[in-house]
This record gives sequence, structure tokens and C-alpha cells, in this order.
Amino acid sequence: MLALTIYPADLNRFLGPLALGTAPLGNLYARVSDLGASATVRAARDGGIRYFDTAPHYGNGLAEHRLGTALRDAPREGYMLSTKVGRLLVPDDAAPVEQNSYVGVLPFVQRYDYGYEGTLRSIEDSLQRLGVARIDIVYIHDIDRATHGDAQPARFREAMEGAIPALAALKRAGRIAGYGLGVNDWRVCVEALKHADLDFILLAGRYTMLDHTALPELLPECQRRGTRVVIGGPYNSGILATGAHPRNGAVPYFNYAPAPPDVVERVAKIEAVCHAYSVSLRAAALQFPRAHPAVATVLVGARAPSEIEENAALANAPIPDAFWRALAAEGLVPAGAPLPASA
Repeated sequence: MLALTIYPADLNRFLGPLALGTAPLGNLYARVSDLGASATVRAARDGGIRYFDTAPHYGNGLAEHRLGTALRDAPREGYMLSTKVGRLLVPDDAAPVEQNSYVGVLPFVQRYDYGYEGTLRSIEDSLQRLGVARIDIVYIHDIDRATHGDAQPARFREAMEGAIPALAALKRAGRIAGYGLGVNDWRVCVEALKHADLDFILLAGRYTMLDHTALPELLPECQRRGTRVVIGGPYNSGILATGAHPRNGAVPYFNYAPAPPDVVERVAKIEAVCHAYSVSLRAAALQFPRAHPAVATVLVGARAPSEIEENAALANAPIPDAFWRALAAEGLVPAGAPLPASA
């Protein structure tokens, strides 16, 4: 059984401008060495990041192992840790070394399980991989239609009737601080809020300078309920980092695929405003989501200390109010979207 833990009344002390996502440390798209992964986490700690997110999905447990190793000497009360449930890892000697866009993964295959007992087992397994005695926030991972297709309604029902009661019981017992969803689809979050009072939602890519689909319905509902939103994917899979026309001639990516022409055109217009006000596109992308009062922090991935240092500088770079007003005046951010204010 998980041990009883007394949590601080306010988790906000861990929620700075940036949090570290560890999908790249699970070898997403390319290999990272063990030493490189540890150096990246150390750089995040040294840079003031105190919230770390991971998942069994990332490299079939590889990211959890690496994150736990890198945090081994850090006082446990000094950082916030989240992982995810919904996928159990089954040992398999014949498991492919490349799975789900991860390379050099550990020898497991994944099995979906959003049930009560599966949720408890997933947390116990994550504790073992991380080498810690507690996890603060647990997200139910990928219960959207893009992941499950026609099976999504059944998976969603399994999560609402299995994972949610399991996580609620752990929270009541003081074994976790809170729970929520970790998804790419704002609509499934709205539906889940009809069934459960979620503490956190980790939403990737749906509230950025380019994609505002979570703004009209989900974010006001989260604000009303006090559900804190962690924004992942602030660069929308790349285009808000590389720009509409990457210097190396590569194809710009949006939402894990080559960006369509209308998206490329819109980003080019945003870049023109950035140029007029001498603002970095990446800095604006990191700072825009944080202006919404429902947003707790922005989650970014990194595979090297230099990326941590660069993102930290961009997240805190001064941006004039006139820049944000210009974006709004040109219709490049929606009317009514909260805009960052100068310090």
C-alpha cells in the first residue's frame, strides 16, 4: 500500500513560468544518452524548475527511470512530480526497439487499462521506476478519440468508472495531491468535467498563440471550478519555434504533421509582428498561454541543458505590451484572450 503523505496546502510554490516534460528523455524521435538526460534534468533544477512531468508511455518507462535517477539527490519536498495512468507495460523479449515514435525503448509492450485496479497497478509500477515514495499529480493519459478511434467512448467510460474513483480514493487518503487528465483534446476535458472535479488538466497544443480552441469553453470552466491547467506543446509541434520557413529548409510542423498552407501563412503574419517589435517568436509562444488565469504553468520538453537554458531565458524575456496589442489588432490572437502584461 502507498504510504500516507501530508501535502502542502498550496502547490503553487512549484509552478513557475516553465515545467519540464520528459518525453524527449524517453527517446522521442531520437536517442538521448543516460548522462545527457541526467544533465538536462539537473539544468532544469539549477534553472529553478520545480515541476517535472513524465509517463510510462515515454520510452516504455525509460523517461521515468531517467527522471528518477536524475532527481535521486534532490530533497523530495523540493519539487512536484506528475506521471500518468492508462497504459500498463508488459515485459516482452520480442518487443520492437522502436514503438510509438520512441526509439531505443525498454523491452515492454503497452496495454491500455483505465480500470480501478489497473490504475493502482500503474501508479505502483511508476513509483518503482521513479524510485520515489510518492507522486504528487496523476493524469489519466490520452482518453481522446485521436488515440482510441471508435473505441474511445468505451475507454472514456472505463476511465470515468475506474481510474477516477481510484484516484479520488488515493487523494482522500492523502496518497496523492491531486489528479486530472493529460490529453491533446480540449473536448474530452469538458466532457470529463461533467463526471469529476479535476484538480489539474495537462492540455497539449490547444491553447497557444496559434491554436485557441480551448479558450471559449474549457478555460472559463476550469477557471470557474479552480481546475489548474498546465499547457503543453506551446510550440505546436515545432512551427512556433522554427517559424513558417525554417532556416535549414526543413518543413515546418504543426500538430505532429507538416503544417498546412493556412497555418504557415498565419505564422508568417505573427512573425512579421515579432520583427516589427524585435520580439522572439519562441518567447512570445512561451509567454502567451500564461496570461490566462486558469493556466498554472507551461510544460516544455528538452533533450539537452542548452535547450533548458534557452527556454528559461525566452520565458522571462521582456515583451512590450504594444506587441500583444498589435497581435490582437490584426486578429492574430482572439478577441477576449488575456494578454501578458509587462512587469
